[in-house]
Amino acid sequence: MNIRKLYNAWGPTSLAVLLTASLSSPIYAQQSADADTAESPTALSEEALASTDQLAEQRELPRGHFRIPEAGDIIGEHYTVVVENPEETLIDIARRHNIGYEEIRMANPDVSMWVPGEGTEIVIPARYILPPAPREGVVVNLSELRLYYYPADNPGIVETYPVSVGREEFATPVGITRTTVKVKDPAWAPPASMRREAAARGEPAPSIVPAGPNNPLGRHAILLAMPSYLIHGTNRPEGVGMRVSRGCIRMYPEDIESLYERMPSGTQVNLMDAPFKAGWAADGTLFVQSFPQLEENVGDFEPLLNAIERVSELAEDQAEVDYAQVKLAVENPDGRFIALYGPQAPAPAPAEEPVELDGLLEEIELTTATQAQEEA
Repeated sequence: MNIRKLYNAWGPTSLAVLLTASLSSPIYAQQSADADTAESPTALSEEALASTDQLAEQRELPRGHFRIPEAGDIIGEHYTVVVENPEETLIDIARRHNIGYEEIRMANPDVSMWVPGEGTEIVIPARYILPPAPREGVVVNLSELRLYYYPADNPGIVETYPVSVGREEFATPVGITRTTVKVKDPAWAPPASMRREAAARGEPAPSIVPAGPNNPLGRHAILLAMPSYLIHGTNRPEGVGMRVSRGCIRMYPEDIESLYERMPSGTQVNLMDAPFKAGWAADGTLFVQSFPQLEENVGDFEPLLNAIERVSELAEDQAEVDYAQVKLAVENPDGRFIALYGPQAPAPAPAEEPVELDGLLEEIELTTATQAQEEA
């Protein structure tokens, strides 16, 4: 089954939400009891073993919640689990651990998505560099396929959840907006373009899809001040963490339900695109990670130059950075953490000559100039 084609056929974009918001008591999305009994993270990686205290503290917080470090920009920890149920897919494991499709795929490139197999060790990439944006309201990093929420009534906490965003022809816009109306059990009106596409496939779409299991908005929707854009649930949660929507932000049903009651209307939403992130760990290690650049933004800026500028800004001439590692991260955008400097950084190989920043910049300038000449 081609999951991308399945999702591309019915991703919502231009939306008509027909029911008013309903109020209920706050709901926090928690890991189910089955998650702890069926797959307790006992098989920890070497890095996670060094941070068992932090993992124990994290298990006391609701799903997706992290304490913002007093120093640094990094939350969470990577760890591993062992598959115990032979019928589980990698997607099932990802959802239970608050991870999206692309995240789990990139962290486990040699594992079958559909049949990982009993006894297989699975990496859970639950360590994050906070996005380079003001820590307020909602921040959605499009390339990372992840949402961050800084609740005003719970300072010191950041929440993060995997999301789906618009595919290339329906790209989610970049910009700052805010939440408006919240709607429970919304109805959905497929846009005219989608109805035409469905008719061309011989699958006429209804003018209105009522609330229920066939509604692609799921049970909760939060409208944005940008017309036709929402943060909402989905009736196909296995696609969360992919570029499959028509511009909206999709979340796992349990995650949008958690945010629905607690997020006030009028909350700022920053839709940004930072495929390269860098940040300091509490122990003084400078980490970077890189994600696949959105297709529609390719060519808008030079990724390597952007990465070097970001690292240089953080290092401030106080750290000797191996810029070859920056280049490696940009050229291999798999979300992997790479330590550039500090206690967790690998010692440089003595046989290799250090890569000079000037040389990298010259290479970038030459490549950019060549591209400009070809375009001219």
